[in-house]
Amino acid sequence: MSSPSYRPIGPVVGMIGAGQLARMTQQPAIALGIELRVLAGSLDDSAARVVVDTRVGDHRSSADLLDFAQGCDAITFDHEHVPTELVRELADAGHSVHPGADALVHAQDKAVMRERLTAIGVPCPPWARVDTPADAERFAAEHGLPIVLKAVRGGYDGRGVWVCRTPADVADAFSAGIPLLAEGFVPFKRELAVLVARSPHGQGVSYPVVETVQEDGICVEVLAPAPGLDGEDAAQAQRIALKIAHELGVTGLLAVEMFETEDGLVVNELAMRPHNSGHWTIEGARTSQFEQHLRAVLDLPLGSPSLTAPHVVMVNLLGGDDPDLFKRYEHVMAHDPGVKVHFYGKEVRPGRKIGHVTAYGADLDDVRARARHAAVYLTTGEYT
Repeated sequence: MSSPSYRPIGPVVGMIGAGQLARMTQQPAIALGIELRVLAGSLDDSAARVVVDTRVGDHRSSADLLDFAQGCDAITFDHEHVPTELVRELADAGHSVHPGADALVHAQDKAVMRERLTAIGVPCPPWARVDTPADAERFAAEHGLPIVLKAVRGGYDGRGVWVCRTPADVADAFSAGIPLLAEGFVPFKRELAVLVARSPHGQGVSYPVVETVQEDGICVEVLAPAPGLDGEDAAQAQRIALKIAHELGVTGLLAVEMFETEDGLVVNELAMRPHNSGHWTIEGARTSQFEQHLRAVLDLPLGSPSLTAPHVVMVNLLGGDDPDLFKRYEHVMAHDPGVKVHFYGKEVRPGRKIGHVTAYGADLDDVRARARHAAVYLTTGEYT
């Protein structure tokens, strides 16, 4: 891996991974005078196209990681796929790693997460490790059908999740040949997410609770703040997320995905990095999640997470059959100059997240309609 010939004036943050999260971290890094370095698997990666200090290497290689970390003031992550033992190795070599291995493992391993959250009193669905279909069927007999089987490691965006209603569904999940976890099916009213940040010296802030709208296991829309959410329920969700960040020793951002049920809140998943549920913060919050993450991993004072408008809506752009989205910019810009469009520099493929649009204003229905119109037209060329 080659190195630049100059020494940056400000701190250097090394981000392992070069996807869209790293790409969107570049802009606040520039404004803060921070030098962002990314470890890319390929120069075609999303962030590699915009970050000058891009190193090509393998996030599963100890040698590549240690070489990449030289000269960085802090190391953080664009994804959670770096083996836990290599995260620990970076810290043992004297590098400032955020989040550290002891925290990050809870976002990498769902069984470890459930054990820890249960131990600290966080509301979770019933769960158990299951090694065989018979184990899963015993779990179903105790907790009722359907049950949810999840990959212990590696699942995301609906991948590695099976909602099982029959023994055939259970057998299908086990045919993947990977370690699985069983959870009771949660009859929820809607899905919520809370994004919090915590710095190494313990300062913490929480963004407003948002509602996430899912289709086929993929988040397609985020509403900030979650409409109609009771104030005490919102405060409780923020308290739960901040408690998790404190108890797990998270440094940087923590996204906590939750279910809102008739009986209260239930924690579903964790992510320790900038998160799709927080993309609205680029225009919709005083401090974007990407700037906040940089502040947190460098132990700088955290920024205000407050909203810039009463309502903010983010809609994901999913690839379709026509790859030439740029030709439709003109209509979107002319129709609504207030809508903000973000593309991730990715090849367009059907169903792939290739960007997002954000709208904000005083009336939720109007803001939602504006964001949806822009997203549908950009991806299909059709009017809504």
